[in-house]
Amino acid sequence: MAGPDKRAKPLTFQELTELRRKTEVVSKFLQEQLAAHLETLRPVLSPERVFSKFLGTKGDHSLADRAFAQLQQNYRPFSGRPFEVPTEFDQQWLTLVGNRLALYPWEYAHEARTDRETKTITMASPVRWVVSFTSTYGLSQMRQGLAGKGERRVEHVRQFVVNALVTQLAISHAAGLGALLSDLRYQLQTEFAADLPKLPLTTITFGLPSFRPADDLILAATSFSGIPAFIELIDTEAAARLQDPLKTRLQELVR
Repeated sequence: MAGPDKRAKPLTFQELTELRRKTEVVSKFLQEQLAAHLETLRPVLSPERVFSKFLGTKGDHSLADRAFAQLQQNYRPFSGRPFEVPTEFDQQWLTLVGNRLALYPWEYAHEARTDRETKTITMASPVRWVVSFTSTYGLSQMRQGLAGKGERRVEHVRQFVVNALVTQLAISHAAGLGALLSDLRYQLQTEFAADLPKLPLTTITFGLPSFRPADDLILAATSFSGIPAFIELIDTEAAARLQDPLKTRLQELVR
């Protein structure tokens, strides 16, 4: 999965440690804030609004027919590798989606290189998350299962795929959601990962830049922790330069 190629000024290990602490604090705050916003929006994003006819609720049944046909079409490519889920879509799987949303860190693989070594590091963004209806497998379990590094149960893989597709359709029918999140400085997108081919991942990104430090620092930190994973660092100086979309728009109007 491609990631940012932004580099910061050289950091000492001590500076890295302090910046990681600040990054984790800010990232935790932003994720909790976003989770609270999504909880407020849960009725708007509920699959029952789009798939009413198939979930036994009142609603626009013509919309439900169109959405279900689209869901069936979107599901077809996943019968092949690496997902290998059942070919025919079972309407019953819709009832397993629920209406609770989960946030997963946006991750990608980075080849960290020095003169002495090259190592694949799992990088995570502190300001971008994948949002999907909850399922038995989380995003990391899904990746490990498809890569042969963890448990792989076809019913759990299938439901993760179904939930991701339903998430995309539910959000696409929530008129004005993108603009609302933009006003809160979050950007809503659909993105794809190389290790999850063709699977649309709905992402939400906060408007604060993050970056990777130099590879030698990444390798030193991961060697110390013993875990080949690293979180990008937030540009804390950029926080002071965050723009207020409403203020900017008002200033434009009164010029």
